[in-house]
Amino acid sequence: MTKTLIQGAQVLVENDSFADVSLLIEGDRIAAFLPKGETVTDAKPMDASGRIIIPGLVNGHTHSHGALARGGVPDDAILETFLSGSAWLNLGRSHDDLALCAQLSAVELIRKGCTACFDLFIELPGPTVEGTHAVAHAYHDVGLRAVVAPMIADQTIYQALPGLLDSFDGPLRNAVAAMTLPDWDSTMAICGEALRNWPVPMDRVRPGIGPTIPLHCSDPFLQRCAHLSADIDIPLQTHLAETRLQQVMAQRKFGTSLTEHLSALGILSPRFSGAHGVWLSDPEMALLAGAEAGISHNPMSNLRLGSGIAPLRRLTDAGVQTGIGTDASNTSDGQNMFEAMRLAATLSRAQTIDTAQWVRTTEAFDMATQGSARLLGFDKLGQIATGWAADLVFLDQTYCHYTPQRATLDQIVLAETGAAVREVMIAGQMVFAEDRILTLDETALRQRALAAAERITHANADARMMNAAAAEVVKGFCHRHCSANLP
Repeated sequence: MTKTLIQGAQVLVENDSFADVSLLIEGDRIAAFLPKGETVTDAKPMDASGRIIIPGLVNGHTHSHGALARGGVPDDAILETFLSGSAWLNLGRSHDDLALCAQLSAVELIRKGCTACFDLFIELPGPTVEGTHAVAHAYHDVGLRAVVAPMIADQTIYQALPGLLDSFDGPLRNAVAAMTLPDWDSTMAICGEALRNWPVPMDRVRPGIGPTIPLHCSDPFLQRCAHLSADIDIPLQTHLAETRLQQVMAQRKFGTSLTEHLSALGILSPRFSGAHGVWLSDPEMALLAGAEAGISHNPMSNLRLGSGIAPLRRLTDAGVQTGIGTDASNTSDGQNMFEAMRLAATLSRAQTIDTAQWVRTTEAFDMATQGSARLLGFDKLGQIATGWAADLVFLDQTYCHYTPQRATLDQIVLAETGAAVREVMIAGQMVFAEDRILTLDETALRQRALAAAERITHANADARMMNAAAAEVVKGFCHRHCSANLP
């Protein structure tokens, strides 16, 4: 087993305090903390002088397919107009395109100090075994840890939201009414085959399942997703109460809140997490906590799409497992977990002047590491501790964020952007150093991405026009219904 002795750095020990210690890495694990200057005869020395070492950040919610959709979301989009107006960006993609997206996302995440992610990727019109496995291979080859979860539904937005289709008329109504998704039996059969017959070792890349939004999934479909999650012990993630409209529509469709509906169906469990949770009520939080379920807080996309500010303090006080995510590169315009972590801490300050209710920097850091790791189902990930995963990020101590250096963790959470990231280690192996990804050719990757984006843009020109027209109708529908009272 390969041994490496990392010397000379300031190390964040157990997410608690920084110490001038050496780290002994054996294989993919942290074997021991050693006093400064102590040597190990059979270990390869690594000089990390001038570095601050933290555990790799963990992205609790993203969508790799957004990597080829940058710039495709209008700056006045809300979630529902994004779903209807930007669907063209995901049409006509090959399995190679799906892998390309995962590689693009992985590269940005690593460069910004992230070592693991929960990826709800989409393949239209429905998932395939080959597409799912292509994404898994892409993450494995780059070296990033990931949960790869096909994002699936059996109803389009036009079928899912009560009354939306009635807002359309003429040829546009015919066009959106004709849109369909595969029946849930066939979708679940494909997912079952893809996830049970996993193509790569599961120490780094694991399967998951992602029923996209409860409103867009029939009850039997959601229950089948939960059964598959339980049968093969994989995480399940959905978009939960992301917008006010989702809760308004839930009252009309189910006669209850989204979380209460999921609870009644038996969907909630320790394997369950909801992305966003902006519009959760206190009773819903109690249900999530009672089921040991979690929420991934995605502050940047919540702001970008005008969804709101999630009640993060109330969630944590209620006992809900909480992580932090970026969402997609097109709805948050990047994969920067430092940014998401900073917003998680600072947005709480905009909600109250009671400082006891603020999310402290230590809490935000824990959410962006151990908290998100729990949502992914990874054990002993997100902390520098004996026996834990050797997923490490090396920050340049001489960078402007740390000059002077008085409160190191505060400065990391409140100032770091990823600009000071110099090296990244995942499972004991360096994947980033000297300003380059060590596991692939980034120049070639960029050329492939530019060619794929141009092909997708030209091939989907007609769909883009139709989506834009549909989005205007959806916008009017949202404005009419969003103000409805909630219990």
